[in-house]
Amino acid sequence: MKILTWQNLSPSEQKQSLRRPAQSQSEDLRKAVQDILTRVRAEGDQALLSYTESFDKIRLASMSVSAAERAEALAQLSPRTWDALRIARDNIERFHRQQTPKRIELPVLPGIRCFREPRALERVGFYIPGGSAPLPSTVLMLGIPSLIAGNPIRVLCTPPQKDGKVNPIVLAAAELCGIETIYKVGGAQAIAAMAYGTDTIPKVDKIFGPGNAWVTEAKMQVMADPEGAAIDMPAGPSEVLVIADESASAAFVAADLLSQAEHGPDSQVILISTSETKAREVLAALDRQIMSLPRREIAIAALNNSRCILADDLATALKISDAYAPEHLILQVQDPERWAREVQHAGSVFLGPWSPESAGDYASGTNHVLPTYGYARSYSGLTVESFMKFISFQHLSREGLEAIGPAIEELADLEGLEAHRRAVSLRLRPEEQL
Repeated sequence: MKILTWQNLSPSEQKQSLRRPAQSQSEDLRKAVQDILTRVRAEGDQALLSYTESFDKIRLASMSVSAAERAEALAQLSPRTWDALRIARDNIERFHRQQTPKRIELPVLPGIRCFREPRALERVGFYIPGGSAPLPSTVLMLGIPSLIAGNPIRVLCTPPQKDGKVNPIVLAAAELCGIETIYKVGGAQAIAAMAYGTDTIPKVDKIFGPGNAWVTEAKMQVMADPEGAAIDMPAGPSEVLVIADESASAAFVAADLLSQAEHGPDSQVILISTSETKAREVLAALDRQIMSLPRREIAIAALNNSRCILADDLATALKISDAYAPEHLILQVQDPERWAREVQHAGSVFLGPWSPESAGDYASGTNHVLPTYGYARSYSGLTVESFMKFISFQHLSREGLEAIGPAIEELADLEGLEAHRRAVSLRLRPEEQL
């Protein structure tokens, strides 16, 4: 990781230092994903099986995961694995149950009663990345808030392993969330299948889950298509930004950076420090720690896309972080609670030396499905409300309509919408109507 001094960079160099690697491929990626979506819409299951054979190197007889396959997989797992999954599930459920929305009702004026009620989305689809690191934790992060929300139809898609089966821990996590409809299909083609439906995979109303740049692009395209599906958020390759002052543990910071770098070669990690000495200590710790990582080649590739930036002070460091809008932000600084109040744009924030990003990834209780690519400026992480919609209601008596009728008629006149005005005047003054 090259060390850059922020105040010595021009505005264009500063912008370039915060650029995400996948963005440079955007046009080629857009066209390739569009072709996949078009083919899946036209050919359905045949296209899915063909893409699975091409991309995953496995020929499937069926994309559905049977009850027998689930039972066989669950029997393989050790009590220790089940205990870990249950601890994570319980903490995630405990935190997310506090997010359950309530009915809102207000008597706006005498005779006017407005209220809003939540409704669970009818059909939701979950995408669980596979590749070199299957993510059963993501099943919990999606399945638990969905279970709390009460979605009637829940579909899960995940890439098959080389043996044509789904990772057993992914199936165990699905079992703990009550998810039974599972398909062995991954990538942009899985997003297409859930967005448009095939003979095997039903169309859903909204798609959830992270993925690589291909999955993220597919989600964005189906969201823009009226015949497609809504999505949770743009959630692509993982990223973390760590702000470290002179009090930070170099070993802890390096470990946090590597925990994201090992996700994939397109992941990005950024270190911002107010101390050049500390920054060099972190880089030295990175060199030491990376050599013993089983996924060190992936982490090394990710570090090639990463940056170390020196800032004059923590206020400047926070401004740089907000400009980047990271998926994960770690504050390894003195008095992190004070500096947390300055954060404007981040998916999830980890405060102090004993709050590794891994805690949020697995078992602290917060959700790890978070906006990337800088979308933390306008998107939140996943919540129970993400799996719901809200309907507003109003009930007016004659007294209520009389109270606001003149205002409605005036505003309708101003907008030139006579039928709107008459809908009020006909009720209040029927004798004036033709």
